[in-house]
Amino acid sequence: MKKITTFCLIILTTTVGFAQEKSKDSLQTNNLDDIIVTASRKKESIKEVVSSITIVGAKKIQSQTMVNSNISNILQYTVPGLATASNQTSNFGQTLRGRPFLVMIDGIPQSTPLRNGGRDLQVIDPSSIERVEVIKGATSIYGNGADGGIINYITKKNHSEEKIGGSVQVGLITQPKTFAESFGYRASLSLAGKLKKFDYVVGFTQERSGVSKDANGVNLSPFYSLSNLNTYNGLFKIGYSLTDKQRLEFSYMGYASKSFLDQDVKIGKWGEIPTIGVDAGGRLGTPEGTPRNHNFRLSYSNSEIWNNTSLDVNVYAQDFRTVYSYDRDQFLNGGQSNVASQKKGLRVNFDSRLFANDTYKAEVIYGLDLLQDKTVQKLEDGRFWTPQMNMVNTAPFALIKFDAWGKFTIKAGARYENIKVKADDFNTLPVLNAKNNTYTKSIFVQGGELDYNALVGNIGLRYNIMPEVNVFTSYSQSFSINEVGRILRTSTESVISKLPTDPIIVNNYEMGVAGAIKKWFNYEVTSFWSTSELGATSIQSADGSFAMQRAPENIWGYEAVVGFKPLDVLSFGGAFAWIEGKVDNDNNGTYEKYINGSRIMAPKLTTYIQVHPIKNLEVELSSLHNFKRDRFDPSPTTNLYSFNEGPVKKYTVFNLSSSYLINKSFRLGLGVENLFNKDYAPNIAWWQARDKDFVNAPGRRTTLQIQYNF
Repeated sequence: MKKITTFCLIILTTTVGFAQEKSKDSLQTNNLDDIIVTASRKKESIKEVVSSITIVGAKKIQSQTMVNSNISNILQYTVPGLATASNQTSNFGQTLRGRPFLVMIDGIPQSTPLRNGGRDLQVIDPSSIERVEVIKGATSIYGNGADGGIINYITKKNHSEEKIGGSVQVGLITQPKTFAESFGYRASLSLAGKLKKFDYVVGFTQERSGVSKDANGVNLSPFYSLSNLNTYNGLFKIGYSLTDKQRLEFSYMGYASKSFLDQDVKIGKWGEIPTIGVDAGGRLGTPEGTPRNHNFRLSYSNSEIWNNTSLDVNVYAQDFRTVYSYDRDQFLNGGQSNVASQKKGLRVNFDSRLFANDTYKAEVIYGLDLLQDKTVQKLEDGRFWTPQMNMVNTAPFALIKFDAWGKFTIKAGARYENIKVKADDFNTLPVLNAKNNTYTKSIFVQGGELDYNALVGNIGLRYNIMPEVNVFTSYSQSFSINEVGRILRTSTESVISKLPTDPIIVNNYEMGVAGAIKKWFNYEVTSFWSTSELGATSIQSADGSFAMQRAPENIWGYEAVVGFKPLDVLSFGGAFAWIEGKVDNDNNGTYEKYINGSRIMAPKLTTYIQVHPIKNLEVELSSLHNFKRDRFDPSPTTNLYSFNEGPVKKYTVFNLSSSYLINKSFRLGLGVENLFNKDYAPNIAWWQARDKDFVNAPGRRTTLQIQYNF
């Protein structure tokens, strides 16, 4: 039994991706009143949000989807502090400001912090997303798991007074160099409308990918492969206006993906020969992917439940299951693991206005969050890799917001976290020790209950001095339980209470400045520093086994975003992010070693240029330049790098997205990923420093799409 009580000051500071949007999604200072976000638990103008937030709007999502519909790829181009994608079904190593993040869909948590399976980013198709709100930096505003921030997918809403309207999209996808093998398709239908007091949104998307090839036309590795992947996504949302002040809404979002790739692996040599896929005599195990991700939400809102007080209530549930590839070697007699998680939750949110006049206004936001999360990792044959874990999280909260002169905002509040985790008795699985090529012995572990408590508070401010200069600063903390499942599955103790399951507490400091000069220039510069007395990083132990390193950490960095629009037909800009971190292995205060690549990304520069050469044609050329990161030395005896410590090489890749409006009903789109067919390996292939994981990135990939609007 562990009881932790800590006082944490959590605040969200303002970092808005001004240069990342275009058209009506443009986040310019002179129209901040028009941009409404929900990241801070209520609807408010972006100029009032004292938070570190990037918004990826509908226009940007649409143009990026034309290039690649994988949401991990879309976000690597649009969120400066997010690490680059792995081009796999897993988002392992794609951290936010060097730390794990919490993924949500309309506030429903998708991440599985009890056993992080690295599949929480890719649980929705972009066709269902209206915008993405990204809170960067440690926060406890939505509870456990947000050490690096929050990524909240906001699903589409009805914006029409018509009874019915919508669109149909059909797209063909291929890599021109290997047209037949890599051929795939994408089709989607979206409907929305309003019938008296009812409004609705219905959407369905299917995508089937072909075989993924590198720039030389060679099969990519079948591990966590996106090849021959069947993806389905459905959205159903219906709302009913009870009165002018009351609304009831029900929504369902379902996602499934399965890979039917029939390939074996040919292991390469790290840094020299990539690992590739070769024809196999038959696929082993069940199809890899996420066979189900069901999300249900019922919400009720009342803009004045009593005098000057509004109420929002959300009841939600999630049923998630993901399956990994079959592994002949890792498990004794082979095996294929899966992670299953079921969540049920309730959020009650009150907002009471304290006072308001022409100069000042103040309000208090308060309520209660309840969450139950049941998670387990098993093999497909029924063997338990972790025990069944049951987490119950209860968290009352209160927040005071004060605004003055329409320019100055300050927020302060508190949240009390009570987290109880109960784990069943179980026997550990014999797994391969790669160093001595033997299997570990199975041991019995007695389950029990872990109890965590934390009082968290918040304070922060934003001052909009003038349109050209807006300043912000903050100190924030997050509170998260460590990944209990990973600790349990590698247990060497016979009782759960003896295991090192201390939580992670992150202190985050941030300051920055942002602004705009009329419509033709906008900018933002943010610096941050975060610390934790007990971080958690995946490392390889001296005996060859894998473990979580628990030690003090420091992470620091900065982000810069600029955008120019000198003409109505021309806009361009970019974003740069630099992050670094060190760990104090000896706990002596020296922070002598850099944090490895599974946490700290190489510096990243993204750019774009958008042109409208003729009235109905839009063209965007975007790029990602990945800088090198070389912080570790190889072993003096073997000349090999330790796991996750390989040097990352630099590369630059370009994408093209274009759209032509044929008439008011038809639109033709063309997207090209890796426009110049760059031959390179992604970051994860370098920093993992293993032969098996040294894989190439996809070569040139083209999407042709036609859209019919009605």
